[in-house]
Amino acid sequence: MSLPDSRRPKLLFLAWAFPPTASIASVRTWNLAKNLARLGWEVTVVTPHPDLIRHNENPERARANLAAEGIHQILTGHKLRFLDPDFLACRNRGFGWLIGGICRKLARRLGISRGIGWIKAAERACLPLRPQDVDVILASAPAFSSFVLAERLSRRLGRPYILDYRDPWWTEVMGMFRGMQGLIDKLEARLVGGANAVTVVSPSWATDLNRRFTIGSKLHVITNGYDPEDLAGVKPHDFGHFAMVYTGLFYPPIRVVTPVLEALKRVMTRNKASGEWYFHYYGMDERHVRDEVDRIGVSDHVKVHGNVSRDEALSAARGANLAVVISSVHDTATSEINGWIPAKLYEAIGLSTPVLLIGPPECDAERIAEPTGLVRRIAGNDIDGIAAFIEDSMSGAGFTTRDVDSITWKCLAAQFDRVLRQELVQFQPMPSASKSA
Repeated sequence: MSLPDSRRPKLLFLAWAFPPTASIASVRTWNLAKNLARLGWEVTVVTPHPDLIRHNENPERARANLAAEGIHQILTGHKLRFLDPDFLACRNRGFGWLIGGICRKLARRLGISRGIGWIKAAERACLPLRPQDVDVILASAPAFSSFVLAERLSRRLGRPYILDYRDPWWTEVMGMFRGMQGLIDKLEARLVGGANAVTVVSPSWATDLNRRFTIGSKLHVITNGYDPEDLAGVKPHDFGHFAMVYTGLFYPPIRVVTPVLEALKRVMTRNKASGEWYFHYYGMDERHVRDEVDRIGVSDHVKVHGNVSRDEALSAARGANLAVVISSVHDTATSEINGWIPAKLYEAIGLSTPVLLIGPPECDAERIAEPTGLVRRIAGNDIDGIAAFIEDSMSGAGFTTRDVDSITWKCLAAQFDRVLRQELVQFQPMPSASKSA
């Protein structure tokens, strides 16, 4: 498919999470949309209306950014919002909440996507689109209902679709009945098979996808990253003491705070640290942190701040002497766990904050972060090693920054641009479904 030199290629971007939605998934979708627009794409984002999202952050700034970058939106409805009450606005009390909880539990056991109610609503919102309005369809997940939506729109418009995995599909269907796994695998295989390209955020997850579906050369690894423009205005929080900072969630038993606190206990016992120092936690998992703090006995050196805005979390990370990032506390891990790279790792690197990365040897997080020079990985079972590294950092041990540009969103979007444009060259338009009926 060739385009006139004067015409910008048109990208229809299906993004279930997109600003002003306060979601880590929105960081990836926004940065892809922004940088692809700068690389010459006419970008139209299909996303649920912000009024249907439970937590939005700075809607005015989001609207201003869209206008500045020339990005269009198709805002959609969303049915069955009770399937994801943490993300979507729905009834959260009384009889409706009770019934919704029963339905959510059943849906998880049946492997039903939490975003399934978006498919028909988004299809309806896209009805005015004609084949000439779209050159390529890009669907970013989760929710993986966006992949189904991409296939349907591809059939109707006669345009190729590309699937962007932010997380593996299994993260959305854990705990379902064993007999349902085969059906989900067949659906995923069909969608992947029909895609013109597939992108995934880590090498281990790419290996796993290729093993299951034999994707071959149309599979590409394009990691997450950081945006220097987004982080340039972040002011460092003045802690007034040596500060270690963890921002975000924990996922027991894979990702827990325990090794860090046990190391802090040894730092306290050895009494090598001079001056005031604290470990600060910002996030929703206060109970987990407080329970472990009380059990291990390090309350004198831990401050729990609770859930805060992204701006406040970034300010804390920039002001920290050491950012703590955990991929897995286990000393070995499956490919599924090795491929799990916390997004906070990229933000800490972008903020030029030294990072203590807790994870197994040769995990993807270490491979991607090692060239930056800002990251030291230590296994979760090496408590003495963690404690010694913290003590060295308190004593002024430094880092030498090396290659941090390769994981900027500008660089990563350029990789995406090459994948998309390759599909424009290779794709031969097929008749739309309405013409072939």
